[in-house]
Amino acid sequence: MTTVARKHEDVAVMAHLLRRAGFGATRDQIDQYVARGYEETVEDLLNPSHGQPEDQDLMDRYFIASVEARSVGHADPQWSWRLATSKKPLEEKSALFWHSLLAVGGIKLDHGLEMLTEIDLFRRVGLGSFRTILVEISQNPGMMYWLDNQNSHRGAPNENYGRELLELFSMGIDDMGEGDYTEDDVKSAARAFTGWASKPTPPPFFLGPFPMEFRFDAPDHDDGEKLFLGETGNFNGEDIIDIIVKRRATARFIAMRLYLYFVSDEPDNQEIERLTDVFQETDGDIRSILRAIFNSDHFKSAAVRFRKVKSPAELVFGAARLTDRFDIPDMDSSLLANQSLYMGQHLLNPPGVEGWHEGEEWVDSGSLIERINFAASEVGRVDTPGIRRMIELVEIAGDDLQPEEFVEACLDAMGSIDLGAGSKEVLIDHVKQNDSMSSADRTVEMFQLIVSTPDYQYC
Repeated sequence: MTTVARKHEDVAVMAHLLRRAGFGATRDQIDQYVARGYEETVEDLLNPSHGQPEDQDLMDRYFIASVEARSVGHADPQWSWRLATSKKPLEEKSALFWHSLLAVGGIKLDHGLEMLTEIDLFRRVGLGSFRTILVEISQNPGMMYWLDNQNSHRGAPNENYGRELLELFSMGIDDMGEGDYTEDDVKSAARAFTGWASKPTPPPFFLGPFPMEFRFDAPDHDDGEKLFLGETGNFNGEDIIDIIVKRRATARFIAMRLYLYFVSDEPDNQEIERLTDVFQETDGDIRSILRAIFNSDHFKSAAVRFRKVKSPAELVFGAARLTDRFDIPDMDSSLLANQSLYMGQHLLNPPGVEGWHEGEEWVDSGSLIERINFAASEVGRVDTPGIRRMIELVEIAGDDLQPEEFVEACLDAMGSIDLGAGSKEVLIDHVKQNDSMSSADRTVEMFQLIVSTPDYQYC
């Protein structure tokens, strides 16, 4: 491989990593990461420093209603701002992953402040031990309310949380609806989680919402002997989680979900088995599994690039980041969550305990129009720093570019993206037939045509 070809491949692989481990990057940012090195970039992404963001006070001043968010609508602006501007993209991307997998619906919960607390929980522990993640979410008052565990009592257990913990959060089910557990295991899990509840909170009127609190009610806990997944003991909720995370079915379920989210909409059994081994070797360390994903030849290969349908959040915040237009938490940034909603993904309010269904289900005739219109509008913002820089990069590529070269220069300026041969041919033909426009106008029109292609729906 020539030096030029090697450099081109390095850029393509880095752009791919930044799309999957975040929401994409500008061309200049990609070059900066390439200069740092691929594995070093992976480590930077995997090891964000968690803590109070420096601009939190600024955001609280602009988004006053979200400081004591009563509803999802009041909470959305805060997460929109983070998704659009955070310099810790994998922290936000993994929070979005866990928000769908360990789903809590904001409409039923009706407590925006608690929804923001849950997202911060995922920021804090989402790249760590899966055991810790399960313990934390099992002690999350919003989850306990969402899945009715405050109605689970000694002598009258509610099976909702125990069932979903096994079926949707950890071990999963096969195509026949069967899992590596029985109905009796569900019942034992439910007994173990009795007494785990959300502490009652005062009504939000007129003082606003009070923070929700987890409460363990020891007298209401069933401390009798339980048989669970072949083990017998006086198990509580943490004991149940300890048993769950040791099972290979759990390791494979999480490996598969991480693969489908970060790599491809189509499972690769060999890769999933490899990641299952990593889970078990590291006691379910999510950071180690993601490191094994991102550093693998399989992930870096052209075979999995642009093969995953963008979720509405990926499309919205990826396009918004290209513009680099958010200096302050203004109204425009607060409305980005609405754009995701119009495309079928209501942030902080998954449609049910299964979360969102990923892949091609994101796109239908209605949502496709919303996706194209939004993306075309964003890349048409010629007054923003990001789009001005994209135009400049195309101009730097040369004044006398052939149609094929012009299309490639535009694709490169947009963050080293690629299109199929059919779409490229259509765009090249368009350039040949429309060469009377000014250079900047022609470039912006090409950006808008690129985001209108079927190929742009993939990352």
